[in-house]
Amino acid sequence: MAKILITGATGGLGGTTARSLKEKKTSSDIAVLVRDKESDKAQALAREGFELRLGDYDNPDSLAEAFKGIDILYFVSASDIGKRMPQHKNVVETAKASNIKHILYTSTVRKDESSEAPLHLVVDAHVKTEEWIKESGLTYTILRHNLYAEVIPMFLGEKEQLLQSKTIYLPTGSGKTSFVPREDFAEAEANILANPAPYENKILEFNGSEQISFEEVAKILTKTLSEPIEYVSPEVDEFKQTMASYQLPEDIIEMLTMFSLGIADGEFNQKSDDLESVLGRKTKSITDFLKAVYA
Repeated sequence: MAKILITGATGGLGGTTARSLKEKKTSSDIAVLVRDKESDKAQALAREGFELRLGDYDNPDSLAEAFKGIDILYFVSASDIGKRMPQHKNVVETAKASNIKHILYTSTVRKDESSEAPLHLVVDAHVKTEEWIKESGLTYTILRHNLYAEVIPMFLGEKEQLLQSKTIYLPTGSGKTSFVPREDFAEAEANILANPAPYENKILEFNGSEQISFEEVAKILTKTLSEPIEYVSPEVDEFKQTMASYQLPEDIIEMLTMFSLGIADGEFNQKSDDLESVLGRKTKSITDFLKAVYA
């Protein structure tokens, strides 16, 4: 049987994918990459029967050790956007040297790859990683993700905070996004890992079944919370100044601005049936997702 290594296992996507895959494959076929075997999250995975492999994207030697005997690599993109380029190159080069047979990479959907695009920093790292994977000669599956639905509460804050402000304040304009709950990504990608052959050397666009704006999110939350939630899309400078007045860290403000402008530009207003086909159903509705988070 093919041995599968899931990276980012102590993070949201990697861990959820590993647990979903465990329902389809025996634990002995699944290993998980962790940076600290003694961490609480790593130990929880060990108790569930997963083999822990120690490795760090910054350390090619550790990756080479972790990749020994691995046939299929589920490569979750690095969380630190500023470090992605060298880290991703380490992973791809080590995968090739380790004779990995098939690499699945979590990339991003996009419309604008130019250096002027709001999301250039994010998109460029993914574009280059995809190129490195293709040039490596490895069998690949590129999984281009739309935005996680979990981004919504990340941007809006917790229920108490939202009820206090009663406002969604983001410069997203009328832009729509095909949000996908993390569990839907994980289920689909576990399905592929369990039977990868049909997806060899393919690029899949994983978009949610509905396209929704933050103005529509405000209307859903108005019904969910039984309180009027207003949507305000300020100018960028006003948004940054307002966020700074609340002592929000500059890097957080830049991240919010970058993704908001990407949404406003239609980067995530994408349709495809790839995700529905792999899942065998539509993705979870954003109304149901928001009810689960905020009701």
